[in-house]
Amino acid sequence: MSAMTDVTPMRIGAELVTTDDVAEVRSPYDDHLVGCVPVGTEAHIDAAVAAAVARRDGEPLAAWERAQVLDRAAVRLAERREEFARRIAEEAAKPITTARGEIDRACDTFRFSAAVARTLTGETVPMDASTAGAHKLGVVLRVPIGVVGAISPFNFPVNLVVHKIGPAIAAGCPVVLKPASATPLSALALAQMLVDECGLPDGWLNVVTCKGSTANHLVEHPEVAMITFTGSPPVGWGIRERVPHKRVGLELGNNAPVIVEPSADWEAAADKITVAGTSFAGQSCISVQRVYVHRSIAEGFVARLGEGFGRLVVGDPLDNATQVSALIDHGETERVSSWIGEAVEGGAHVVVGGQVGDDGVLRPTVLADVTPDMEVCRTEVFGPLVGVQVYDDLDEALRLANDTRYGLQAGIFTADLDVAMKAARTLDFGGVTVNEVPTWRADQMPYGGVRDSGNTREGPAWAAREMTEERLVIIHSDALP
Repeated sequence: MSAMTDVTPMRIGAELVTTDDVAEVRSPYDDHLVGCVPVGTEAHIDAAVAAAVARRDGEPLAAWERAQVLDRAAVRLAERREEFARRIAEEAAKPITTARGEIDRACDTFRFSAAVARTLTGETVPMDASTAGAHKLGVVLRVPIGVVGAISPFNFPVNLVVHKIGPAIAAGCPVVLKPASATPLSALALAQMLVDECGLPDGWLNVVTCKGSTANHLVEHPEVAMITFTGSPPVGWGIRERVPHKRVGLELGNNAPVIVEPSADWEAAADKITVAGTSFAGQSCISVQRVYVHRSIAEGFVARLGEGFGRLVVGDPLDNATQVSALIDHGETERVSSWIGEAVEGGAHVVVGGQVGDDGVLRPTVLADVTPDMEVCRTEVFGPLVGVQVYDDLDEALRLANDTRYGLQAGIFTADLDVAMKAARTLDFGGVTVNEVPTWRADQMPYGGVRDSGNTREGPAWAAREMTEERLVIIHSDALP
C-alpha cells in the first residue's frame, strides 16, 4: 500500500509514529475500509518500552494526579460516546446499540480505576506481637511493579483496553499496549484522548500496532515486568510458559453453562439466554453456550428460546435496529458453521438458524439434543449459538456443567434457595450467577476463571493489586513498645 494512505499513527512516548508498511482495518460486515494503521516492528516495541522505562524511573505521578487523569477520561469518553461507539461498530461489526453500552461500561471502568488510585494502600504488621519485634514498626507498602505489557482482544476494543490501562495508571505503572490487529483504531483513539485531552503525560501509555508474532518481543522484553493478556487459552498459556519469571495475568476462554431448574421462571430465563447467547454475535468469553434444562419444562423452554432467536434482527451494525451482525472475519463464520454441521451429523437438530445469509452473516442458532462430545459443547464457540441438553436431576446437571476444561462463569435459574447454594458450592468456576445468565458482568467485580479460563482476576481493584509488589518496611524506634 502507498505510504500516502491516511494512517492513524502509533503513539510512542511523545512521538506519533507511522511506517511505510501499513495494515488496513476493514469492516467485518461489508468489508469497507475503516482506516489504516502502521505495522509496528520489534524496534518500535523497544522504543515504546524505553519510553515507559523513562517514566518508570522518572518523577512519579502522585496518586491524586493519576486519579484526576482517570476521572477526566471518564467524563471525556462519555462526551465522545457516539464517536467511539461508531468506531467500534465499524471496525468490529458490533451493533451500534451494543457498542454504546460498551462505552458506558468503559466510563465506569475509568471511574472505578480512579477510585483505586485514591484508595490503593498497604497495611501495618503487628511487629510487637513477638519479642523479636520489640521497638519495631512494620509497614507493607504497595509499589508499582514496573512496565506493564498489555495485549488486548478484538471483542471489547474499548472496555477491555480500559480494564488494562486504567488499573495500570491507578497503580502507577507505565504501559505498552498491543491492541488486537482487527480493532486497533479504538485503542489509538483512547491513547490520543488520554494524552491530549485528559493530561496523561507522554510515555505513560504507548501503543504499538504490530502483528501477533511481533508481540512476542514485548512478552519477552527484559524491561517489561508484567504481561496482562486477554485472548485464547493456547496463546495465553504459551505466554506464561515463555516467561515464567514474570507476572502474567491471563483472562482466557470459556463455554459458559447455565442450568434451568423446573422451579425457575423459565420463560424469563429463555429471554435472558436469547440475549446472552447472541450479544455481539456470541463473541464474548462468557456468552451463554451450553444450556441444561430440566426435562419437565424442556419442550416449552426450547420453543420460547427458538422464538426469541428467530425474532432477532440481523444486519448492518450501524443500524439502530440490528441486534446481531457479522463475526469478526469470514474464517470464523466458516468455523462456526462447520461445527453446527458436525453437531447435526452427530444427532443434534437445528431449532432455528444454522445458515449463513446472503449478507455473509451467520443466523443466530439454537441446537437441541446436543451431547458433551460435540465441538459446540467441548470448545468455546465464540459465535451466536447455544446448545440445549435435557437433564433429569440436579446432580446430573451440575456434573454436565462442570464437565469442561474451562472455568470462567456459570449460572443457574432456580426458585429454591437450597438448590442455589448447592450450585454455588458445586460449580467449579470463577463466578456463579443465580437467576442471572453467566454472561452478566459488572466492571467493578472480581472477574476471572480457573483451569483453561485463566489465572487472575480483573476488575480495577483486583487488577491494580496484581500490578503492584508488596514491600515490607521495618522502622526501629526505642519509643515503640
